[in-house]
Amino acid sequence: MSANENRTSLAGPLDGVRVIELAGQGPGPYACMLLAGLGADVIRVDRLSAARPTHPETDIHARGRRSIALDLKQPRAVEIVLDLIEGADVLIEGYRPGVTERLGLGPAECLRRNPRLVYGRMTGWGQDGPLAQAAGHDINYLALTGALHAVGEQDGSPVPPLNLVADYGGGGAMLALGVLAALLDASSSGQGQVVDAAMVDGVATMMAPFYALAARGAWVDERGSNILDGAAPFYGVYRTSDDRFVAVGAIEPQFYARLLAGLGLDPAELPPQLDRAGWPAVKARVAEIFATRSRDEWTAVFDGEDACVTPVLSLREAVATPLARARGMFPLVDGVPSAAPAPRFSRCAPAAPGRVEASGASTDAVLRSLGLEESDVAKLRETGVAG
Repeated sequence: MSANENRTSLAGPLDGVRVIELAGQGPGPYACMLLAGLGADVIRVDRLSAARPTHPETDIHARGRRSIALDLKQPRAVEIVLDLIEGADVLIEGYRPGVTERLGLGPAECLRRNPRLVYGRMTGWGQDGPLAQAAGHDINYLALTGALHAVGEQDGSPVPPLNLVADYGGGGAMLALGVLAALLDASSSGQGQVVDAAMVDGVATMMAPFYALAARGAWVDERGSNILDGAAPFYGVYRTSDDRFVAVGAIEPQFYARLLAGLGLDPAELPPQLDRAGWPAVKARVAEIFATRSRDEWTAVFDGEDACVTPVLSLREAVATPLARARGMFPLVDGVPSAAPAPRFSRCAPAAPGRVEASGASTDAVLRSLGLEESDVAKLRETGVAG
C-alpha cells in the first residue's frame, strides 16, 4: 500500500476538483452544495445585482464556496468566466435552454476552451421537448410525472411533499450524480461532455417502481389505497392524544407483530396483515388506540422495540435528538444548524460545512488568481464588470 493510499484527508474525496457555478436557484445550487461538501473547490459566479437574504447565514444553498460577482451581460465578464473555465473541471448552470449560449458561455464555447470540462445543465423540463422553454417549479414537475397525484389522503387533494422530490432528489442530487459520472469518464477518456439533468427525468427514475406496479395492475391509481400511500394500517401516520403524531412503518411480519403487541392487540382477533378488505377496520382500531396516549408516551412504549414506530418531529426537535447529536448531523455554522455533508467516507472525510460567503466577497482574490493586477481589478470594478 502506497503512502497516498494510506492517507486520511480532511478535505473530502473531491479535493482538487474545481467547479464554476453560474448562480441560480434551487436544484443547481443544491448540487453545488453537495459537491462543495465533499471537498470540491466551488467558485460561484453571482450577478452584480444579486440580493442575498437579510440573514445570509441561512442561505444554506450558498455555503462552502467562494463568490465572485460579475455582470455577464458585458463581454469582459464573460471572458473572465471562460478564463476560469480553462482551469476548472466542471461548470454548472441552471438557466432556461439557450440562455448561456446567448451569453457566450454555452457548451461549444466552454468545451472549446477546456475539452475536458464537464458541463452540467439543470432544467425542469429538459434542454429540448415541447416544454423546454416553459416556466415551472417542483410542484409542476411532480404533477406531470404522476408523483403528485399519488401523495395525499384518499378523499383529499394531492399534497406537495415540500420541494424535496423534484428540486432536490430528481434535480440537484441527480445532477451531482451525473457530474461525478462524467468526471470519472473524463479521467480516462480525456474528454468532457454535457450533462443534461432535467427534473422530470429524475422524478421519473424515482417513480419507476410505481409505474411498473401500475402497468401490471398492482397499484390502485387512487390516493390512499396502497401499502405505501397510507391505506395499510401498518404504514401510515397516527394522531396522538396531544395532537401530535407517530409514524408507523411495520411492513415486515415480525415488525407488524411487535406493533400489535405494543398496542395490546391480539393478531388472532384481526384479519391477516395483507388482507386489504380488512385494512379499514384495523386502521380505525389502531388509530383509536394511538389516540389514547401522547406522542412521547407512545415513543416510550416502542423504545427498543423493532416495531418501526417513531415520533413525528418538528424541524426544531429533529436537530436536537440523541441520534442527531451522536452522528453530528447538524453542526452549527455561524450559529445555524447546518446538515453535515453526506454520504460519509472512511478515508477521505469531508470537513465541516463551509460558511456562507457574502455575494462577491472573493471577487478580488479570484481575479488576482487569473493574473490580473490590482489596477486591472480596480478598473473592472469602475466599469461595472465586477463587484
